[in-house]
Amino acid sequence: MFKKLITRCLGVACLTVAFTACKTPALITRTENRNVPVSFGTSQDSTNTVNRRWRSFFTDPNLVALIDTAIRNNQELNITAQEIQITQNEIRARQGEYMPFVGLRGGAGVDKVGRYTLLGAAEANSEIRPGKEVPEPLPNYMVGAFASWEVDIWHKLRNAKKAAINRYLASVEGRNFTITNLISEIATSYYELLALDNQLAIVQQNIEIQNNALRIVRLQKEATRVTELAVRRFEAQVLNTQNLQYGLQQRIIETENRINFLVGRYPQTVARNSAAFNTMVPDSIRVGIPSQLLANRPDIRRAEQELAAAKLDVQVAKARFYPSLAISAGIGYQAFNPAYFLKTPESLIMSLAGDLAAPLVNKNAIIATYNSANARQIQAVFNYERTILNAYIEVANQLSNISNLEKSYSVKTREVQALTQSIDISNTLFNSARAEYTEVLFTQRDALDARFDLVETKMRQLTATVNIYRALGGGWQ
Repeated sequence: MFKKLITRCLGVACLTVAFTACKTPALITRTENRNVPVSFGTSQDSTNTVNRRWRSFFTDPNLVALIDTAIRNNQELNITAQEIQITQNEIRARQGEYMPFVGLRGGAGVDKVGRYTLLGAAEANSEIRPGKEVPEPLPNYMVGAFASWEVDIWHKLRNAKKAAINRYLASVEGRNFTITNLISEIATSYYELLALDNQLAIVQQNIEIQNNALRIVRLQKEATRVTELAVRRFEAQVLNTQNLQYGLQQRIIETENRINFLVGRYPQTVARNSAAFNTMVPDSIRVGIPSQLLANRPDIRRAEQELAAAKLDVQVAKARFYPSLAISAGIGYQAFNPAYFLKTPESLIMSLAGDLAAPLVNKNAIIATYNSANARQIQAVFNYERTILNAYIEVANQLSNISNLEKSYSVKTREVQALTQSIDISNTLFNSARAEYTEVLFTQRDALDARFDLVETKMRQLTATVNIYRALGGGWQ
């Protein structure tokens, strides 16, 4: 009986589809472009630094400890972990929708119908058994099991589950992308902190040098070799450098607290070895080939999963134009007295029904949902292509940045050496009255600026190494 019912319903469904399928609106679709350039510049080497785990890429033990703490405690990372849990629950919910629903039902009640009605007149002239009339009012007791099932003819429910799986995988990649960015941000802030410490040390050294120069100028004023103007200019320079010291101290506090926020703790001193900053050498980076970005970048992998989910959403929305078949069944016992519950077949009740429904008129809501799903799919295509383009450009920019910073650091090192020697020369010439005091002031100022720039360039070198490691998709493995 059940097999015949299914066969008949499917037959009707096929006839209905012939009428409704032609009413599905035509859509303008777009296929994603997965092509990327064959190389970064002229290199064809497929060796990729991204295959190194972050623990081997970052060798500073203080930095490694900070990253470890951040992965455990960072609030944003913990938020993304809950998003993964939400998408897991969504998969479970979608899976349950295309499985049969089975439940138990029980009830009790009492019913009295009017005597002068068709049903009341019939009951008044009826006997449950010879000599026993139908009770009035009539109790009613029922217990049984029921089931319902929507037959997933067009894979609407299964596609919805697959879309939920894709979104779960996208949330996992989202967490990986968050880890990559978190590691990059901590490393960048850590190197900035080391640079600030070194700049503060330079300022303090310059304050000492300038104070010594100020003492010499005062002695020369007493000897009437210079005027009060020279003394005041040297004093102003000392005060200006002291002001730089306070600004750097504030930036150090803010950078420490930025790191503390990322690792999920309240303000405290960040352990570090600032003395090792000047000896740090940026790692050599092997970028591989652009096609590896598709597998290594978590944001590209996330966009790919979101695109797959959007495509399935279109199929789910399209299936709403087709007939849906629902089957319901029930079995149990019903009697006016619980004593008769187990009398079979007298108290046995059962039901089996099939329900076929198809939209024919006023499908505006379904059409709108279908069009919106397709628009979101096109959005996902553009987002996927944009993510790939952005990844390639990030790597290209950082490659150029690393090359230019290497040249800049070499030139800046020679500049610092020249200006450092100029300080001694200008002081010697000034003491022998062969140079003006302004030359000493300008030389000291230029030397301070150059040493600041050298530290800044070293920090940018280290940061560029971190950025290209992130751009290649490293850090989350």
